[in-house]
Amino acid sequence: MDIHEYQTKELLAGYGVPVPRGGLSYSPEQASYRATEVGGSSWVVKAQIHSGGRGEVGGVKLCHSDREVAEAANELFGKRLRTRQAPAGKCVYRVYVEEASEIKRELYFGIVLDRATERITVVASAEGGVEIEELAANNPGALIRTTIEPAMGFLEFQARELAFALGLAPSQIAKASQLFRAAYRAFRDLDAAMLEINPLVVVADDDLVALDAKMSFDDNALFRRPMIAELRDRSQEDPRESHAADRGLAYVGLDGDIGCMINGAGLAMATLDMIKLAGGNPANFLDIGGGASPDRVFKAFRSVLHDGNVKVVLVNIFAGINRCDWVAKGIVEAFAQIDVQLPVVVRLAGTHVEEGRRLLAESGLPIVTADTLAAAAEKVVAAAEIGTRAAAATGS
Repeated sequence: MDIHEYQTKELLAGYGVPVPRGGLSYSPEQASYRATEVGGSSWVVKAQIHSGGRGEVGGVKLCHSDREVAEAANELFGKRLRTRQAPAGKCVYRVYVEEASEIKRELYFGIVLDRATERITVVASAEGGVEIEELAANNPGALIRTTIEPAMGFLEFQARELAFALGLAPSQIAKASQLFRAAYRAFRDLDAAMLEINPLVVVADDDLVALDAKMSFDDNALFRRPMIAELRDRSQEDPRESHAADRGLAYVGLDGDIGCMINGAGLAMATLDMIKLAGGNPANFLDIGGGASPDRVFKAFRSVLHDGNVKVVLVNIFAGINRCDWVAKGIVEAFAQIDVQLPVVVRLAGTHVEEGRRLLAESGLPIVTADTLAAAAEKVVAAAEIGTRAAAATGS
């Protein structure tokens, strides 16, 4: 789960990370009031969306009067910002008005969970203000990595070594060390999956300030972090993913037209590859899990149909813990309760496969079956092409 910049800064400030003064606004008038409340002679108005690269598309504006602040906020509210991270765009419903900082230097600081090493890794760079993906691709040598031992945490000497590696002045080492360790405590205590301060800036008085920051959290830990769960902003989420997540399903929306319902992440990835190999485009990644009941299968089926771009549905089940007859019952239940107008291709294998196939055959439903994944991919791609041609003919 992602949260907004202002929410991240509130959390970090609670752990002792220095952040600029600022205030949240939901209207141009409130933004102007926030500027006078914050004080100073210049402010930055920042669109609050779940995406980086806002400044490149006009989502960050420097203002020198409260009138300019109101005008900037008015321009941003309701605007859909299309960034490299969100090409489809994210709509702006709130802005953050922050005091402008006199920047002397920009750094990068991030903390991520490295699943390969099963450790938390701190990543930093003396080149801040740029996307970390761009920096890693163009200048990987500029990245400094520090691995955190779980039993020990982020130790003082590691934080000081990192500060020295970033080329900070001796007078800044202690401040930087405190900031790094405070950020780590926030990451650890709140079950975060990613924390990024970019840029971390050195300001006029040589203090370090988190000028921009974002955090993502482990969805599986939100049950024990109700305060974090309340920070969720559904307006920034893919409605397909929100719909599925609320029903306990692992769903990732894609840009194709073939809806997929599969059990097991590995099989799901293989299925997406087979669809692409056959010339089609998946609309989603959906893993119904290893022990799906008929009710869960029905919910998954409905989640796939929730995507208006889907022209055909592929159900690919290799049952081990799962059972093919449960899946078949869920599909039949979906047809009984939902007006399914799309072609459906089903491939079943594994536990109780004969019973599952019998239930589908005797249901009398217009379901296309396949014995292998390759055959299922070919059939579902063919059905999608037919649907595309039919839509084009109707449109003409």
